[in-house]
Amino acid sequence: MALHSGNMNTRMLLVPLTLVLCSCGGENTDSNVTAPGAEQSGETTALEAGADIMQDKAPLRTLNAYLNGFHFYNGNIQAQMEAHHYCGHLNEEVIQCVIFDGNEESAKVMGVEYIISRNLFAKLPTEEKHLWHSHVHEVRSGQLIAPGIPEVAEHELMEKIAGTYGKTWHTWHTDQGLELPLGTPMLMMGFTQDGQMDEQKVAQRDERFETSSAENRKNRADIEYPPVDPDANAWEKGIVVQLEAVRTKKDSREAR
Repeated sequence: MALHSGNMNTRMLLVPLTLVLCSCGGENTDSNVTAPGAEQSGETTALEAGADIMQDKAPLRTLNAYLNGFHFYNGNIQAQMEAHHYCGHLNEEVIQCVIFDGNEESAKVMGVEYIISRNLFAKLPTEEKHLWHSHVHEVRSGQLIAPGIPEVAEHELMEKIAGTYGKTWHTWHTDQGLELPLGTPMLMMGFTQDGQMDEQKVAQRDERFETSSAENRKNRADIEYPPVDPDANAWEKGIVVQLEAVRTKKDSREAR
């Protein structure tokens, strides 16, 4: 996620250096599960090494920002988990993120999140808005962080994110201990007020990243938080959407 601002050139130069110097930017959170299967062979490792050198990976290079926050299953606010977002801008109003369950090499891809501006969100149909969540509380509470970058750069990034909306689907539920991506994708939501998030989970995350959500909240008090669209965060009104696997055609073996 590029930090777009006419005054950000100096700050952006500081970011790569800070990422090198700070150990809190990653590799401190293990995956929740170990996938079953035989250990990776030397041949596979060699093939991957060759592909890494020879193949271009342009889409992956655009995922240049790391955000850490928390999600819960739409309709079940007690089912909460930490989410590691690797994000990049498509343009000034659309961001796409790949979500992992950790930041070590063994991390599993949990899902994706699409983030759009307040302006684009306002144009969506009501039913579509019900699938999206606001980011105001995530930023204001201090619970959403961008590990490893200078505080001034993180503050500006959070100003940008505060007015956006996210649509998040998790496809591998490692928080449930599933060793494979089983079941249907689940729509996720973000927290909207104090008292909803498990404070122990926040404290454990803060300790790992050597940060303080409470201090982040104080530092972000000067951010101008926009009003939240009433059709977002539809779960608050009892509108819960989730996918369900339904057989639409009889198994050919059953038809015999």
